[in-house]
Amino acid sequence: MAEEKTYPMTLEGKQKLEEELNTLKTAKRAEVIQRIKIARGFGDLSENSEYESAKDEQSFVEGRIKTLEQMLNHAEIIDNGDIAADEIAVGKTVTFKELPDEEPETYTIVGAAEADPFSGKISNESPIAKGLVGHKLGEDVEIETPGGTMKVKIVEVK
Repeated sequence: MAEEKTYPMTLEGKQKLEEELNTLKTAKRAEVIQRIKIARGFGDLSENSEYESAKDEQSFVEGRIKTLEQMLNHAEIIDNGDIAADEIAVGKTVTFKELPDEEPETYTIVGAAEADPFSGKISNESPIAKGLVGHKLGEDVEIETPGGTMKVKIVEVK
């Protein structure tokens, strides 16, 4: 039997997914069902765009619920208790400078489920995170990215 995929995430990330799941199951699901009922009242379902739109949204909501349940059932909460304070790992925040003299960039490395690059959270599966994990404060690291090799200096790990 195939091994189940686990989803590494921080406790905060798990709580956010649980909140989203709760909102989808309680508020959003009921809202979509109400839209379907209203759209049915418009008559012929074969040419009813409101009905089609509501059914599409229902499919999306139910799919997202299923995805979230899968992720939460197989969540692996990140515990960095055994990791050295200056070593990069999932759940830690790292600041690095691209060499020779770029501005520092700061990212928190999180599981793919909670990645949000616009908020400074990158997936542990991203090329940058893969290149940084396991390295330590002060090291110069070469990271392979789709755009080529990037040379960085790690300037802070939290």
